[in-house]
Amino acid sequence: MSLDTLPRTARTPRRDHPPGRRWRSRVDVKAMPYVLVSPYFLLFAAFGLFPLAFTLYYSLYDYDLAGTTEWTGLGNYAALLVDEDFWNAVVNTVGMFVLATVPQMLLALFLANALNKRFRLRLAIRMSVLLPLVTSVVAVAVVFTQLFARDWGLVNYILSWFGVDATNWRAERIPSWLAIATMVDWRWTGYNAIIFLAGMQTIPRDLYEAAAIDGASRRRQFWQITLPMLRPTMIFVVLNSTIGGLTLFSEPTTFYNGNVDGGSQGQFQTVAMFIVKQGFREFDYGYAAAAAWLLFLLILIGALVNFLFVRRIGGTK
Repeated sequence: MSLDTLPRTARTPRRDHPPGRRWRSRVDVKAMPYVLVSPYFLLFAAFGLFPLAFTLYYSLYDYDLAGTTEWTGLGNYAALLVDEDFWNAVVNTVGMFVLATVPQMLLALFLANALNKRFRLRLAIRMSVLLPLVTSVVAVAVVFTQLFARDWGLVNYILSWFGVDATNWRAERIPSWLAIATMVDWRWTGYNAIIFLAGMQTIPRDLYEAAAIDGASRRRQFWQITLPMLRPTMIFVVLNSTIGGLTLFSEPTTFYNGNVDGGSQGQFQTVAMFIVKQGFREFDYGYAAAAAWLLFLLILIGALVNFLFVRRIGGTK
């Protein structure tokens, strides 16, 4: 019998790898991906899961930073539900969130649509819309505090042209909401516009060319092509804005010179400011922890409502 008639397994001697090498190869293939992503999960466990569990645990106690600990069960939550200051903070947070987010999303969407066109210095102008984001929050607060000053502010000066009396923007609820919402919109509209722009650039140009051939105007292309195709990006931006808007802290705090009271009557105190005040001024950490978990629940509700709303805008029922 010649070698040509023998099976390949009979002609080629079998080379068995040592057991140790086979085990290392199996570990490399199956375990190495988990090893590579493990730093994220370790950091998340240390700085995410542990604080969540710690806060939930102490929200069930009457616990202060001096070390006094007494089990109260759901007592902190029950007290919050009848706390007028807490509900005042909730109303302020939701009000400023609506006043800031709705115009912000609309402005960012139309700004992104304008930036998506061909024009000179396109890259420089696109990058310039991010300048408010990299500006210091303190510097922004100083500028907007001067703009909305009662006696010498530019906003009151412009409104006086139309016969509007000077407004004390920090002393009244609705004016303070508008001032803070304007500050938030100025900082974050460009950031959201760049995200919308990135989503728009993934839409195939063939769709617009076919629509133009069929006689669709640019406005109709925007409503019939851009918005439906942009739905995943819109969902991300809206959810991200919901989290940021309902945890609003920096802008209203700096608007009142770093004070977390939110005005003399708490007219623009947010839930995040209420939590900081209870935890680090009143030293009632258990009460602040319970408020933080109620804020988490508020964010979940707001995110769900906005998610369902954006899905309907995108054409999904």
